[in-house]
Amino acid sequence: MLIFANVSDFMMLRIGVIGAGHLGKIHLRCIQAAGKFDLVGFVDPDDANAAKVEAEFGIKRFPNEEALFDEVDAVDIVTPTTYHHAVAVKAMRRSKHVFIEKPLANTLEEARELTELAYEANVKVQVGHVERFNPAFLEAQRYNLKPMFIETHRLAEFNPRGTDVSVVLDLMIHDIDITLSIVKSNVKNISASGVNVVSDTPDIANARIEFDNGCVANLTASRISMKNMRKTRLFQQDSYMAIDFLKKQLEVLRLEEAAAEEDPLALVLDLGPEKGKKKILFENPDIDLINSIQRELELFHDSIHYNQTPPVSVQDGYDAMNIAYQIMDKIQSKSNIR
Repeated sequence: MLIFANVSDFMMLRIGVIGAGHLGKIHLRCIQAAGKFDLVGFVDPDDANAAKVEAEFGIKRFPNEEALFDEVDAVDIVTPTTYHHAVAVKAMRRSKHVFIEKPLANTLEEARELTELAYEANVKVQVGHVERFNPAFLEAQRYNLKPMFIETHRLAEFNPRGTDVSVVLDLMIHDIDITLSIVKSNVKNISASGVNVVSDTPDIANARIEFDNGCVANLTASRISMKNMRKTRLFQQDSYMAIDFLKKQLEVLRLEEAAAEEDPLALVLDLGPEKGKKKILFENPDIDLINSIQRELELFHDSIHYNQTPPVSVQDGYDAMNIAYQIMDKIQSKSNIR
């Protein structure tokens, strides 16, 4: 297993990609562009697709995962979710660091096994919850985030790809992970409802998550919308934020103490003798646009190089799945009543 002790030991990380479909090709491009990896090759079962990938990226196709493991220090698993567990187990048992696309696994039990194995094998495992690296969300974290109410809408036009799982695992899990990363408190209660519209699993779902610290998150996800939307609104003491993950924009409304002689053009609220006057500040900060997938892969490299916990750890991936499955159980219990 390869772990670099300090900056002077820096080397290109030998990595291979398993799964070279639509998303896998994006990962291949990002790995090549990052400048931190030695992209050794890939594994893909489709001969025609593999031939195109070899020609486009100029890299070697390996016949199977085991052959690839012999040549790399880390693997990037971009297979369908049903294969995540099997491939990751083989990689970790060979002491390979693992980047694995979300969701972490196909079932909660598989996710638990991967979490335990990562610690036993002492390897770095990062889960591809890419919205953590959305530039609008990164900018929002520069503020003091202590929301007491969160409202999220993740709406997508219908696409048959992904309908083999509930919309909770397909789309809502992004916002579950974002919410858990912001709210540093245990979950107290969950209620949820959902409807199967065009597939055998829920296509639209709503969940209400209550935390011990009093925060409430109201999450809505749909894959049968007429338009795409990925918005999160955060409400907290003296401020409100709207994060547009799709447009990569951030709006901030803040209240601060009004000066004794305030600008006459300023918007000022008189909250009474106890709270005094507050000035309303509107901010639309400039967003430094980045490639979120490339950034998460670069940080995966750095977690190995500096021997640090990855920014989205295997435990984070499990925690998001745990909440997702509780939501799906609530939805299923309601459908059974009907």
